Amino acid sequence: MKIKILLALIFVNLMHAQKLYFPKTAVADSTVLEKQIPLLATKLMAQPQLQKLKKTNRLAFTDNLYRLQILAGEYKKSVATLSDYRKEFADHNMAGNKFIVHEFYSLAKLNEEKDKIPFPEALQKAFNKKYESLSDQLTAKVGIAVDGDVRDSKRIMTEALNKQKDKDSIDYASALALCKSYLNYKTYSRLKPQITQLVAAKDQEKFIIETKDIKTKNGNTLTITIVRKKENTSPLPVILTNNIYAGEIDLYFGKRAAVYNYVGAVVNTRGKRTSNDENNPFEHESQDIYEVIDWVSKQPWSNGKVGMIGGSYLGFSQWAAVKKLHPALKTIVPQVAVGIGIDYPAQNNIFMSYMLQWIQYVTNNKLTDEAGFNNFAQWESVFSEWYKSGKSFRSLDTISGKPSKIFQRWLDHPGYDEYWQKMVPYKEDFANINIPVLTTTGYYDDDQIGAMSYFKSHHLYNKNANHYLVIGPYNHGGAQSFGFTSVSGTTIDPVARISIDDLAFSWFDYTLKDGKKPALLKDRINFQVMSTNTWKHAPTLEKMHNSTVKFYLQDHKNAPSVFKQPSGKSFVTQTVDFKNRDQKETYHKVSKIDSVKTTNSVYFESEILDKDLIMSGNPGGFFNVSINKKDFDTEMSLYQIQPDGKTFLLSTHMVRASYAKDNEKRQLLTPGKTEQIPIKNSIFMSKKIVKGSKLVLLVGVNKNPNWQINYGSGKDVSDETIKDSGEPLEIKWYNDSYVEIPIYQE
Repeated sequence: MKIKILLALIFVNLMHAQKLYFPKTAVADSTVLEKQIPLLATKLMAQPQLQKLKKTNRLAFTDNLYRLQILAGEYKKSVATLSDYRKEFADHNMAGNKFIVHEFYSLAKLNEEKDKIPFPEALQKAFNKKYESLSDQLTAKVGIAVDGDVRDSKRIMTEALNKQKDKDSIDYASALALCKSYLNYKTYSRLKPQITQLVAAKDQEKFIIETKDIKTKNGNTLTITIVRKKENTSPLPVILTNNIYAGEIDLYFGKRAAVYNYVGAVVNTRGKRTSNDENNPFEHESQDIYEVIDWVSKQPWSNGKVGMIGGSYLGFSQWAAVKKLHPALKTIVPQVAVGIGIDYPAQNNIFMSYMLQWIQYVTNNKLTDEAGFNNFAQWESVFSEWYKSGKSFRSLDTISGKPSKIFQRWLDHPGYDEYWQKMVPYKEDFANINIPVLTTTGYYDDDQIGAMSYFKSHHLYNKNANHYLVIGPYNHGGAQSFGFTSVSGTTIDPVARISIDDLAFSWFDYTLKDGKKPALLKDRINFQVMSTNTWKHAPTLEKMHNSTVKFYLQDHKNAPSVFKQPSGKSFVTQTVDFKNRDQKETYHKVSKIDSVKTTNSVYFESEILDKDLIMSGNPGGFFNVSINKKDFDTEMSLYQIQPDGKTFLLSTHMVRASYAKDNEKRQLLTPGKTEQIPIKNSIFMSKKIVKGSKLVLLVGVNKNPNWQINYGSGKDVSDETIKDSGEPLEIKWYNDSYVEIPIYQE
């Protein structure tokens, strides 16, 4: 008993030791706050939690360290840390990060101290020196790199401060969050106005920038921004981007094309900037882009050739553009393209809660509602409120406080019907697409399923499709910018750290200027095999692998091998109570150091692998199940448990069972009858799975605030409520079900 008390006292003392002094007066008094933040930052740098990160997560350690050094006034050290950061984590191209604004601040403070000059003058000097050291490709990105949202950064800082009301101490995590939010607000609010002016002055020196309206035949207005290098006086090919995310990014997209010696043209969708038309995302792109291409191809600065580029919605836009192909459009480079109706706003026919957040992001004003979109705590609260209420998914927009016609219209089309089909090429439409295409996506890309669906359809309906694919360990941002050093906590191979911009514009040189084909494109499929530091190349998706392994729904402890067909038929029963909204998360310990989340899932584990395997492709197979309802939404996750005990997510799959065989037509299940659910449109991955690993398979049911909940009544899922759930869902997972894993063997 005495030992327990002693341990408890030690624990309390340790917890108390983690608290740092931070006076409550700093919450309301900005003068006190300004004095206390440097002291707090200095204390944080000495904390064991930060030093531990140096060994366990160097990316997070370095990111935290340079920020704390700035706040502590250690400007010279912060610049050195940032330099190391870029060298080690491949952020030298500023793709998607805001670090350069912090560097400008440190450099300006050093100039201010050294030269005894006012801060604005010191900042201009720092800006000019840094700007001149950058390549043309990087100078084009400076504007968006410093385009932080001042109001949102202030909101985040205020929220962090409010948590400290009436407190004179602060814990490590809260202190770190406060310091980082304070730095963002301080740098963006103080630097952004001046740097924006400095960038604009540089742009005037280098570019001819025009913004004008285009009137369509139907009387709609579209705003277009054209950017040309002053030194390029002859007509050039035009690189067009169709952008719903109107804002500073428009100018960047234009400059990006111009610095590669093209004309950059960026057109905004209906309802954005000066357009007073109704903003209905996705619906009018095919028609509008055709007219925009016609216009730009006839301008004096155009040589009549047009290419298109862009990611996500901008990637979708290119497929919309080739629904009706304009003769001047010579090539497209769709990156991480949204598969409208396929992976967004529903993935395999399951609508996502995020769709409402996105709709408001792009329709709340003439640009984008950054503050509303990035208020993740508020959106999490909305999704949680809906989930706990048991109301229909159709009520989500009302719960958010802003009813949406777009949201409701999308829900009216749960199958891949004519509404979605008319927006992009459909089936035989792909046979008419005879221009060269370069698709880029990633193993961690949120729109991988969409990007791959276009690629597969193009090759299915056009046997001569001149369509190349580059896929590697990239997330949604990386596959349209730069292969970072680390993705989702995983360090990627050096060979994968390529510039997607350089690849794309080398492709444009090849297709629009008779240049050489990019060296990476050795075959139609070009994929990076993780953990091997190599790229491989194949003529078709099927040739990415040369064999398969079937993982049956059985545990190796009760069968000779999960990879061998069961000798007899059996099943595992799973019960899911949809009425339980206070369900605790469950986890399965897979090693001494790691676990996998098993909430609403059944767990299957393989024996230890006695040889290396290379998984290349996406899993297939099918589930044999019987349920006591008419429908349910399945989830599947395939993990590698590495020899060191760490987990690695290889692939996932989710689908509405009633649409699994045909995403256009719903086919309800018969309660009590054994049904077969095919596994299609799962996530692609290419990775070496080393000897000594195990594979873990989780199969289960989708039930969480981020997605529709299918109660299985057979009604339109968007209209179902918790009252439709009835008795708990009971699933029998039969052991002759299997997930077929694509394997490449040397």
